[in-house]
Amino acid sequence: MNNNVYLKLENVKKSFANFELDNVSFSLPKGYIMGLIGSNGAGKTTTIKLILNMLDIENGNIEILGKDYKENEKEIKQNIGVVFDSNFFVDTWTIKETEQALSVFYHEWNNEKFRLILKRFGLPLSKKINELSRGMQMKLMLACAFSHNAKLLILDEPTSGLDPATRNEFLEILQEFIQDGEKSVLFSTHITTDLERITDYITYLENGRVIYTGDMDGLMQKYYLIKGEPAKLTNELKKDILGIRSTTIGFEGLVETKLAHKYKGYILDVPTIDDIIICMSKEGKK
Repeated sequence: MNNNVYLKLENVKKSFANFELDNVSFSLPKGYIMGLIGSNGAGKTTTIKLILNMLDIENGNIEILGKDYKENEKEIKQNIGVVFDSNFFVDTWTIKETEQALSVFYHEWNNEKFRLILKRFGLPLSKKINELSRGMQMKLMLACAFSHNAKLLILDEPTSGLDPATRNEFLEILQEFIQDGEKSVLFSTHITTDLERITDYITYLENGRVIYTGDMDGLMQKYYLIKGEPAKLTNELKKDILGIRSTTIGFEGLVETKLAHKYKGYILDVPTIDDIIICMSKEGKK
């Protein structure tokens, strides 16, 4: 058991009629935020559902907080918080009624802490769930996770549809959450600018496979965005370039950094995460 790894997947596999999650492996250390990225349908939500035992894996192993996720499911779920892209509360309940219903399931639920967090977030106990904005619903889910002393947060597209100011506040809350070095966050999102601000590690899925897992800098240093005039798109470059986007005035795509020395006469830029996802998703659809 490694107490410094809060989430570990080894060769996890899950098959559907038209999709396969194939040998997915990655680790999230204690005290860090990991971004889970990929284009729509890449397998991010499937991976999260497997971690939460909402789907059965066909092969592989999952450990959460150093323990087997199935054998210790009840104990583990006392120590994790989950925020999905939509709330899972009863719409007609007030926040107070929601607190009363949830608190009985968690051994370490702290009513005083919950009330303090609600006050900070501007969430009145008397408000009904269906009267809350999307941003307020996300904050309520965070408040619930924080109030039972969760060590691991698992977030599936939590900032989708939020305005920039609310997203910014949400990200600041996550950074505060891990400051003591004892908590971690797995953050699935397609808003890559959020990840560039707060994540330490990245796991990139495409077509059900891990393209990259490691620190953020490592991903950004793995590729260059190469650009040039149509006449400079040689047969050699066509073999090396990934996810080419071509027009009558020029082309661009990715080349691996280790091949960049071959193309010194071209424009080579550091790609954004969006550039990498766009190009790699095009590559996968060839």
